Amino acid sequence: MCAARSPLIAVCQVTSTANKEDNFSTCSALIREASAQSAAMVFLPEAFDYIGGSTEETLSLAETLQGGLIERYSDLARECRLWLSLGGFHEKGSDWDNDRRIFNCHLILDDKGNIRSVYRKAHLFDVELKSGVSLKESNFTIPGSELAPPICTPVGKVGLGVCYDLRFPEMSLALSRDGAEVLTYPSAFTVTTGMAHWEVLLRARAIENQCYVVAAAQTGSHNQRRTSYGHAMVVDPWGAVIAQCRDGPGVCYAEINLPYLHRVRQEMPVQNHRRPELYGGAATKTPG
Repeated sequence: MCAARSPLIAVCQVTSTANKEDNFSTCSALIREASAQSAAMVFLPEAFDYIGGSTEETLSLAETLQGGLIERYSDLARECRLWLSLGGFHEKGSDWDNDRRIFNCHLILDDKGNIRSVYRKAHLFDVELKSGVSLKESNFTIPGSELAPPICTPVGKVGLGVCYDLRFPEMSLALSRDGAEVLTYPSAFTVTTGMAHWEVLLRARAIENQCYVVAAAQTGSHNQRRTSYGHAMVVDPWGAVIAQCRDGPGVCYAEINLPYLHRVRQEMPVQNHRRPELYGGAATKTPG
């Protein structure tokens, strides 16, 4: 167990645009508000840095992990003395000069401003909806090639995903079997898919893994082409929604009660009853 008893987390909901300075101003205000409430860790959504109006704009605004924006968030984590989940940073790819593609990168910063974990989104969102929404993340994004091991934080062992990763239970199972107590899915769900699937997927991942699930979210209209569903929330290991943001930018709070989590696992020991020999290699790792 990494955490003290029942630490407080803050889960943010924002409406990013292509204006990186405005986005930072919004996010930093929410982080400082959370610090004033004695939160131990703050979770920001996918694309907290920006949402471009076109592929060209998206690529033109990308940075490296050593760039100015991450440095500013490191300073903020140090100033506020809390941990940050930066849920979807547009990171220049390793061969940027030749292929001009990015990673969708989820970072964890500690309260000293150090990068403690990096996960690059593995499942890319390529979809065309009847509503007219067309998103092909693979056109400009490199898929990550590995999972990040759950990271020990003041709120427990946190397993990292990003948005569309939520739809792949094999990934959450691998993280929970590796010791994750908190699964986090910073997101920018479309309105159509959000209305249909957002809450039920978050609750399913919580129930089947007996983990807290933390989902910071984008909300509202980012530009003429893109709108996000919102409803940032926290789900407990029994599947109950214990915190949720209202419409518009804001922050919700929840306590992470790890003794309760371990009691749920003890009283409903589904992890001990799995039969991996019957359904392949998704659950072959022994519990961490």
